[in-house]
Amino acid sequence: MVNPRPEQEALQNGYFLDLVLGSEDVEAFLGELAAFSAESLSHPQSPVFCGITVLRRKKSATAASSDDRARAMDELQSDFDGPCLTAMDKLTSVMVPDLLREHRWPGYVRAASHQGLRSILSVPLLVEGDTRAALNLYSEQPDAFSDDDVERAEVFASHASKSLRLALKIAQLSDARNDLATAMQSRTVIDLAVGAIMAQNHCSQDEAFTILRTASSNRNIKLRHLAKSIISAVSSGKITTHFEE
Repeated sequence: MVNPRPEQEALQNGYFLDLVLGSEDVEAFLGELAAFSAESLSHPQSPVFCGITVLRRKKSATAASSDDRARAMDELQSDFDGPCLTAMDKLTSVMVPDLLREHRWPGYVRAASHQGLRSILSVPLLVEGDTRAALNLYSEQPDAFSDDDVERAEVFASHASKSLRLALKIAQLSDARNDLATAMQSRTVIDLAVGAIMAQNHCSQDEAFTILRTASSNRNIKLRHLAKSIISAVSSGKITTHFEE
């Protein structure tokens, strides 16, 4: 049974946290995590290559790898079912001892056999909500992953999952902030345009907004774009939204 020493576990967890804090975005974090995973889970005489895939709702798949072949193997699963997607769906590790003897996922196996890799181990990364993720390990050797290797990878993945959840949460908050800033900018432009219409037509705020909305619909122009053109016609100054972070 694989049980990392407490000092090793502490160093590993500290490194995971450093990866989160030192990465500009999720993509950069996954790239560093893939490289660290390959380094940590390789044997001196049997290196492994690592790919990490994250599937998020309403976003394109995010993938990172330690090696071009690992990247190619992960990309194949956008076209074919395979061990990575199975591990994500079933939340359990999936082993391919030897691609040449593998009969599951025939389309994936045929395409993957050209990469020169023989063994695959896919371990789910436990994240939240509708997000799914997996750590994928590849080896040039058949039967490369022993029971101890599988357990070691699962322990590693359980710690990596925590840092991935944190990185995804930070990205979610950043996206929410950007969406809020964009919405406030749009609101500022529309409010200014409504004010200009009120001044020109001597009407109420509700009447001015109805005029703006009707013009937007009739001209098939987005409300914000029409509002911006109205402001540009009456003022050359820069539109500023006062938004405190």
